[in-house]
Amino acid sequence: MTRRFIWINIVFINIVVAATLTGCESVSYYDQIIAGQITILNKRQPIKELLAEPRIPETLKAQLGRVQEIRRFAKNQLFLPVKDQYLNYADLERSFVVWNVFAAPEFSLTPKEWCYPVIGCMSYRGYFSKKGAINYANRLSEQGYDVFVSGVAAYSTLGWFDDPVLNTFVYRKDIELAALIFHELAHRLIYVTSDTTFNESFATFVEQEGLRRWLNHMGNPEAFQEYEKGSLRRRKFVQLIVKYRRQLELLYTKKLSPPDKKREKTLIFDKLRSEYERTKAQWQGYSGYDNWFRHPLNNAQMSTVSVYNELVPAFAVVLQRSGDDLALFYETCKNLAKKSKEERRMIFQQYLKLSRA
Repeated sequence: MTRRFIWINIVFINIVVAATLTGCESVSYYDQIIAGQITILNKRQPIKELLAEPRIPETLKAQLGRVQEIRRFAKNQLFLPVKDQYLNYADLERSFVVWNVFAAPEFSLTPKEWCYPVIGCMSYRGYFSKKGAINYANRLSEQGYDVFVSGVAAYSTLGWFDDPVLNTFVYRKDIELAALIFHELAHRLIYVTSDTTFNESFATFVEQEGLRRWLNHMGNPEAFQEYEKGSLRRRKFVQLIVKYRRQLELLYTKKLSPPDKKREKTLIFDKLRSEYERTKAQWQGYSGYDNWFRHPLNNAQMSTVSVYNELVPAFAVVLQRSGDDLALFYETCKNLAKKSKEERRMIFQQYLKLSRA
């Protein structure tokens, strides 16, 4: 399963101020943010120049050209704020650009949050090195948290920098490449401080709607049919996780001893694995979610699915009420973004009820 997360690098002056105020560990954390972003900026090369360079492999040129096609569609048909995004290329010589750490208490599905200058609080903490992420996750685990570390192929800097195409995602299939670009550009359009679920669900919905329109525009019925199959599998996967999240939530409210609660928790995760295998058997060999299940399942990992999908059906209702007009849909979402988190949550609960009607 491919996961995409927004992971923002803060304007340097805010980073320095925050590091000064919050102690040695934070100084180290923000130092690696600065160093990681500077590395990316220094490695950027203009795609226009690379396409004219004889020594560049033709396969890379073809992929960079495809990115430019997708970029134009995002601008002209999806009305996303492309500006100077994805006009450069950077080879980081590694598989992921950052690694995100997720954490949740042993008997709770409420993810731990970390708060940052300017952008507010988020339900994950990012590192430019895998070692740094794992070391931090181990410290959280020693404190009793369930933890999950996930490699990230791309992130959005929300306009602080012009995000380049990276080697971590440039060789993906056309559909996956378009999905990633639509998702990250959606973050540039709307971002709400301290509301990860709204931000990621919005970007996921724009990604899915953008793909539907892009494939129709390309006149590729075979690819569209394959995308529809993928959408069905994704819905089945999300429904499966939601089903077992509810069982876990119920378990965590029970007055059981910690050992009994831990035993029941393990049984629920075992049932989730078994039902996934039965579900996968209907997918004609598709195994795209196997990697997700290779990890020891825990509360932190379960939270990564809900954050990115929970409000997607509600956004579908918003688009339907907007007459399938993307410009009107964006305007409605921007108005929702201006409301308080509590008020926004109440509105989306109503939309979710309508989506199930």
